[in-house]
Amino acid sequence: MISLTKPRLGLLLSALLCLLQLGSAPAAAQTDTTQQQQPVLKQRWIVETKDGSVFQGYYLGQEEAGIRLLTESAGEIIIPHDQIKTTKIIDEARLRDGAYWFENPNSTRYLFGPSAFNLKKGEAYYQNTYLLINSFNYGLSDRVTIGGGFETISLFSGSPIFFISPKATFPISEKVRAGVGALYLNVAGDNIDFSGLGVGYGIVSYGSTDTNGTLGVGYGYVDGSFARKPILTLSGMTRISRRVGLVTENWLMPVDNYYGIVSYGVRFMSEKITVDLAFLNNRDLMDLIPIGMPYVDFVVKFGK
Repeated sequence: MISLTKPRLGLLLSALLCLLQLGSAPAAAQTDTTQQQQPVLKQRWIVETKDGSVFQGYYLGQEEAGIRLLTESAGEIIIPHDQIKTTKIIDEARLRDGAYWFENPNSTRYLFGPSAFNLKKGEAYYQNTYLLINSFNYGLSDRVTIGGGFETISLFSGSPIFFISPKATFPISEKVRAGVGALYLNVAGDNIDFSGLGVGYGIVSYGSTDTNGTLGVGYGYVDGSFARKPILTLSGMTRISRRVGLVTENWLMPVDNYYGIVSYGVRFMSEKITVDLAFLNNRDLMDLIPIGMPYVDFVVKFGK
C-alpha cells in the first residue's frame, strides 16, 4: 500500500490537471474553428418578387420563412416564399462590373437571315416585320429549329403568302458553329400556277451569342429552276451595353452578275423582347434615300 503524503498528493493532482487540459485542447480548438467557418458561396441567384422588385445575391439556403440571400448592398436577407415570382441561377461569366447581362434573347438571327446559334429545346419566338410579316420559330432540340410564317395583307386577299424555314446547327469548337437550312415561300389559293421560291444554305458563325459574325452561302430556287450562282451573305452583331446592340446583314444576289444589299441598325433588348431599328441600302436606294430604307421589326421570345 502506497502512502500518499501531501507532496505526493499535490504532484498527482498537478499531473491529472495537465492530462485533462491536453485532452480538452483539441476539442476546444475544433469548436472554435467550426464557429468561425463561413458559408460556402457557390451560386449567385436573381429573385424577382410579385411586386416587381429584383434581388441579386449568393444563395444561402431555404427555410420556412423564405429564401436566404447574401446581397452586396443589404447583407443577408430573407425573401418570403409567397412573395417570389421567379428565381434564376446566374452564370458568373455574365456579370460585367457587378451588373448581370442577361442572355441575348435574339442571337439566332440578324434582321431576317440566320446565325448558326440555335434555340434551345422548348424555346420559341414570334417575329413581326413592318407589322406585315409574321414568323414563328420553335426549338425541336438544342440543334434543330423549325420555323414558318405568313404575310398579313395576302392572308385576307384569299391568296396568302406563306413560308417555312427549318434550320440545323452544330458546334465545331468553342467559338465556331456551323449550320444548314432552307427558306421556302409560296402562295396558297385557287388557280395559282407557281411552284414557289426559296434558298438552301450553309452558314458558319464565329464568336459568342453577344458578339459574332456569320458567313453564308446558298443557292436560290424559283418556280422549278435553281440558280447557277450562289447567294453570299455576311452578317454580324455586337452588344455594346446591357440593353443595346448593333446589327448588320448584307447580301450579294446573283442578279445581273451580282446585286448587293447592305443593312445597319440598332437592337434594343430586354430579357424576352428585342426591337430592331435599321436601314437597308444599295447603289439604287442611295440615290433616292441616302441613309437607306427604314427597317423595323420586333421579336418576343417564349420558353426558358
